[in-house]
Amino acid sequence: MTKIQEEIDRNYDAFLVVLPSIMHANRDKYALMKSGKILAYFSSSYDARTAAKMSISDNLFSIQRVTDSSIDLGYFSHAVSLSTIQP
Repeated sequence: MTKIQEEIDRNYDAFLVVLPSIMHANRDKYALMKSGKILAYFSSSYDARTAAKMSISDNLFSIQRVTDSSIDLGYFSHAVSLSTIQP
């Protein structure tokens, strides 16, 4: 398993545990996650990615939308290597 996939899995599992308790205050926000912890909430995935780019040097993170609807946009929605993204 790759480091990126391990980070995705760890963050997603942790996210599911806390989701019921964060839903009311953070519905439809985007949680920036690292090492199984939510670092911050953002109003858009773009803002979350921008913050990650500025603060997470190893580029291992994930972004989860706080919602009670199951939405999966595939691998790209879970973790992105910032070196592959062009502004």
